[in-house]
Order: sequence, then C-alpha cells, then structure tokens
Amino acid sequence: MIVANTAGAFAAKTAATTIPVVFATGSDPVRDGLVASLNRPGANFTGVIFITSELGTKRLELLRQLVPKATTVAMLVMPSGKETEVERADVAKAAQALGLQLVVADATSRPEIETAFATFAQRRADAALVGTGALTNSHSEAIVALAARHSIPTIYSLREYVSVGGLMSYGTSITDAYRQAGIYAGRILKGERPADLPVMQSSKFDLVLNLKTAKTLGLDVPDRLLALADEVLE
Repeated sequence: MIVANTAGAFAAKTAATTIPVVFATGSDPVRDGLVASLNRPGANFTGVIFITSELGTKRLELLRQLVPKATTVAMLVMPSGKETEVERADVAKAAQALGLQLVVADATSRPEIETAFATFAQRRADAALVGTGALTNSHSEAIVALAARHSIPTIYSLREYVSVGGLMSYGTSITDAYRQAGIYAGRILKGERPADLPVMQSSKFDLVLNLKTAKTLGLDVPDRLLALADEVLE
C-alpha cells in the first residue's frame, strides 16, 4: 500500500500501479483525476480531503477584518500543481473585488522565501497570505519568523503556524486528515477495497488567533473576530 500527499498520489497514478493508494489532499481529487467520484472512488484510490486551497478567499476576508485599512496584500505561493493554481486565481479575484492590490511571489526554497518577504516589505504590503501546500508547510517556522521580522500581519492555512508564533489561521486539521488516512490504511490492510471506501471530507473549519502576536504587531483584534475564533492563544 501507498499512503501519500497530493504529489505522491499523482506519481502513483502516473505509474499506473494497482497497489492500493490512500491520499490526503487539500485539493479536489475528482477534478485532479485521482478518483471517479467522492462516494465511489473506483479503482485502487481513496483518501481524505482537508480542504485548504479553496479557502483562500475566506482567509483574505478574515485578514481584511483584522487589518481593515490594508490596501496592498501580499501572497506567498509555492507552486505545486492545480491546487496552488486554483488558490492563486481565487485570491486574485477576491482581492480585485475588495479593491486590494495583490503582490504575488513564487518561492520553491528557503532563500526564495526570504527574497519574497523582502519584496513584500519593499512593496509596503500591509498584510500577507501564505498559500497552501506541502512546501509552505515544511518551512512554517521560517515563514512565521520572516513575517515577524518584517512586521507583516499574516494569515495561514494551518493551526501549526499559529502555535509557533503566527498571527492567525483558518482551515481544517491536517493532523486529523492524516489520522483518518491511517484508519483507511488499516481497513485496507484487513481486506477492504479502496474502491468501496468513500473519500472523506473535512467538515470543520477552525479560526485560530494569536493575541500575543497581534499585540506585538500593534493590532487591535475586533470583538467580532474574537467571537468567530474557535481558539485564541494568549
């Protein structure tokens, strides 16, 4: 059996293997061609969706509530396929609708991330949004540190960023998604077929705020945003 993220699942699909594959993805597996449908995956693939890229617009709206006077917003993108392409397009469309200037920087390595944040500071970005994907997640602590160094209020997709000092996050739990992927893996190893296991979707989305970071940035968190928060770190 193979348990994989989006990129790993694509690699297994390309190899035309018949080995059972359980994926955990933040993208749409039907659109991406991994499964025939969510209820009836078919073939040898099934998995879990922790919806992330499709929440880019919502993250931008929440960021705007915290930084209402923002006119220029930056977005860090680590290109990794359809998932990040869709997210980039959605955020760009939402920024235009809100009358915001969007500064987008692609990065595929630590040095490029540092260059991106230097560009954001040079362009006087009032706030920033960090795109989803395995690459950004693997550099979470460095990204949070750079946002702090340049004093840029930033929103992320996962709680893990906020737990290491990030300002705020909105999304589902990647930890729970991989736990469920493990459960599916166990069921398949006991004899069940991937084709008979519906792709599971995250149904709970959490807003997490770090008040200590907000204070450091000189931000007053609106009561309305506090009321919406599922978790507040102080």
